[in-house]
Order: sequence, then C-alpha cells, then structure tokens
Amino acid sequence: MSASQGSTNTNTEPWGSFEDNNIIQGSGSAVIDMENMDDTSGSSFEDMGEMHQRMKEEEEVTAEAAAIHPDGVVHFDQLMGKVFLKLLIYLVSTQVWQAGKQQASKAFNLYANIDILRPYFDVEPNQVRNRLIESLIPVRMINFPQKVAGELYGPMMLVFTMVAILLHGMKTSGTVIREGTLMGTAIGTCFGYWLGVSSFIYFLAYLCNAQITMLQMLSLLGYGLFGHCMVLFITYNVHFHSLFYILWLVIGGLSTLRMVAVLISRTVGQTPRLFLCGTLAALHMLFLLYLHFAYHKMVEGILDTLEGPNIPPIQRVARDVPVVASAVVNATIKSIAAVVQSQ
Repeated sequence: MSASQGSTNTNTEPWGSFEDNNIIQGSGSAVIDMENMDDTSGSSFEDMGEMHQRMKEEEEVTAEAAAIHPDGVVHFDQLMGKVFLKLLIYLVSTQVWQAGKQQASKAFNLYANIDILRPYFDVEPNQVRNRLIESLIPVRMINFPQKVAGELYGPMMLVFTMVAILLHGMKTSGTVIREGTLMGTAIGTCFGYWLGVSSFIYFLAYLCNAQITMLQMLSLLGYGLFGHCMVLFITYNVHFHSLFYILWLVIGGLSTLRMVAVLISRTVGQTPRLFLCGTLAALHMLFLLYLHFAYHKMVEGILDTLEGPNIPPIQRVARDVPVVASAVVNATIKSIAAVVQSQ
C-alpha cells in the first residue's frame, strides 16, 4: 500500500497537482483550463469588443472624475450633473437638427411641387379670350360684389406682351445701345408696375375694408393691362399724338372704369370708394402716359449714365483740299518726274 502510494507520489511530483496550479496562478502566472471551457456559452469576438468598449468608457469616466477630484474622492452629484449636461446638449442638438431638416424638406417640396401652381394657370383659351373682352366693358353693378377671376395665366401673358411691345417701340424709335440689352429694363418696368401697384392697391383695400384678395387684385390689374397693350401697339406704329390721346381716353378709360367698377362693388362707404378708386385710376392712366412719352427718354438717360454718352464710331469723311496745297503737291510731283526723266 505504501509502495503504491510512493509510486503515485513519484509519478505526480514532476507535473504537480491542481492545488499547485492554483498556487502558481496566484503567484502571477496564468493557467487556462481548456477542459472547463464551454464552446456553447455564447462568447464571441463581438461580446469581447462590447466589454472592451464598456471598460474603456468606465475608465474615461473615472479619469474625468479623478481629474476633477485629484484627492480620489468622487462626488456623485457633480458627476451626475456633468453627465446630465452632456446628455442635454446631445438631445437639444439632435432635436434642432431634425427640426431644421424637416423645415428644409418642407420648403423644398413646396417649391418643387408644380401641382401647387397648377390651379392658378389652369384655364381654357376661350375663357382668356372672354376675360380680355370683359376687361374693356365696365359693368354698373354696385349692390353686389362683382366676380373677379382668380387666375394668373392671362395677366402674366399680358405682361410679357407689354414687354415685347416696349421692345418693339424702342427699336422703332431709333434707340441705339452699344452694350447690353433692353430686355431687363422692359421686364423690370412691366412686372414692377404689375406687382407693385397690385400690392399697393391691396394694402389700401385692406385699410378701406374692401372685399378683395391679393390673387384677385393681381388678376384684375393684369387684365387691365390689355387696354394699355392695344394703345401702345397702335401708337408705336402710327405716330400721331392726337390718335394717342383719343385711344388713351377711350380704350385706357374703359379698362380703368372696369377695374373701378369692380372695386366700388366690393367697397362700403363713399369716402373709401373715392379714395381707393381714385388712386387706382390715377396710377393706371398715368402709367400709360409714362410708357408713351417718358419711357424711352428715361431708358436712354439711364443707359447714358451707366455706359457713358452714345458716341457713334469714327468714320472717314470726304473733305475739300485747299487750292494752294493742291498746287504745291502738283508742282512737287512734276519736278520729281522731270528729274527722273533727265537721269
């Protein structure tokens, strides 16, 4: 029995026992028992990565706390306050970013979606024709609000037509431009009058408690330019001032009376009607006078100011040579010819 024990001791002394392994492990070395490891325990490289990240975050928090308190004492209230501040900054920045992104997407969709503008330009050609004719026929009905078309196709086409007529008038008047073009000036004048006067009259209508919207005001004034287009097209080709004054009173007056009648039917009170309609009539009739008489001169003055005086290019002009100079030249030529012949 003792022999067997002795033999056992001699066999196990070189390798050591499990107790010896534990002693060796405690002394600083690492011994891994491969038999006790289970492959189905769920451990993986991802779990080890998450554990490493968590340990790293804990080390950072501990390092920050140690930097705040070098003595090693960590105050829980201050640490939580700092964490709460970081969390609050992150939440606020995220919320602001999301709100800005939503507003930008809404604005982009609003301007990119053409269906929003479709109702304002969805009109038949015969409707435009009838409204052009009706713009020259004033209706005497002030007890009920007169109907105003809420579309922008006809007014915008009339504004572009007026731009083309102004360009035609500048060409026929002999205006010479060295650099640049007249298109920008004509577009600015026509669209500026249409949008500016419509906005101004709408503001006055709001003060006078008139029942009209901005869209209706744009449509009403836009169709009112039909008379101006007719007068300018005729008078730019037939240059008679008497003819212009007749057309100015007849056609321009009819289109102005049409707009005045509509505003009267939508305004309550004598004083607001007089103030609103008088302002619109004066602006509309004076604008036609300006386009016929002062527009060309003003454009030429602006272009001269920006580009300098319009000086024509240098040309060769035939001039008379004095008799004495011609005689001297002839004598010189004859003497040269005599010398050459003598040689």
